[in-house]
Amino acid sequence: MVADTPPSLHRNRTPAVSIRDAYSAGRFGLSFELFPPKTPESEATMWRTVDELMAFEPVLVTCTYGAGGSTRGTTLAVLSGLLERHRVPVASHLTCVGSSVDELRGYLREVQRLGVTAIVALRGDPPKGEAEFRQAVGGLRFASELVALIREEFPDLGMLVAGYPETHQEAASPQADLENLKRKCDAGGDVIVTQLFYDNADFFRFRDRCADLGIAAPVVPGVMPVTNYAQIRRIASLCKARLPESFTRPFEAAGNDEQAQFEAGVDFAARQVEELIAAGVPGVHFYVLNKSPATVRVLEHIGLKRAGS
Repeated sequence: MVADTPPSLHRNRTPAVSIRDAYSAGRFGLSFELFPPKTPESEATMWRTVDELMAFEPVLVTCTYGAGGSTRGTTLAVLSGLLERHRVPVASHLTCVGSSVDELRGYLREVQRLGVTAIVALRGDPPKGEAEFRQAVGGLRFASELVALIREEFPDLGMLVAGYPETHQEAASPQADLENLKRKCDAGGDVIVTQLFYDNADFFRFRDRCADLGIAAPVVPGVMPVTNYAQIRRIASLCKARLPESFTRPFEAAGNDEQAQFEAGVDFAARQVEELIAAGVPGVHFYVLNKSPATVRVLEHIGLKRAGS
């Protein structure tokens, strides 16, 4: 860990009054994404991860939401546990998949009662085994419609929306994808969090194109430190993320050595995040996969100190 925290990482400890404020000038918005655990063992691992990551004082922790609300109860339990254990601002993912507008309203009322800060508003991917998104009876077709619903009926909730540096795989073109993002922001999206990517040039081009189109929302890069090469190849194939040679080369060299793969992943992520911070990103959103070692190593490498250290 470097001795001094770079100026761009000195965070204002005053609580943010809104999600957008958390990523405003003079702040560095660090956030983490969790997913609902499926077993008691994986739940214990998740809470150990949470306890370790909280030492880095994130501005937000998000939790995913299964298609059609399949993890609704567990998602709510994770959010409730985060609020009780750490009183950290939390956000629930929410998708249009399989839910009517009334069901979406019901969930939003429930998270608001819990004290949830924000919603990650998504259209959602088609359920497993289906090739295309299908609008639910009485439901919504686009993420922009979900954003508009939340902004009109639940104005106290902040909103994060998804951006795709390499273009959403269903978009007709990069321009069409960007125009869709602008609709989400115009409807009330406060912050853009990107899909994972492994070439920072893709992010920088995306950020510039957002600015050129008049999108004013902060653009926060989503980063997933890799510890398993086979796993990231599978994830990347699903979301159509490109794995450049600069990324794949050290993993190919590591072969089946798990520790060597871990070190390769940490080294790449640390260099990736350093470059992003040097380019003035308003924060970083880590996809931690409910595990902390790789993310902790990256945070220590970039000089982000634990509270009290």
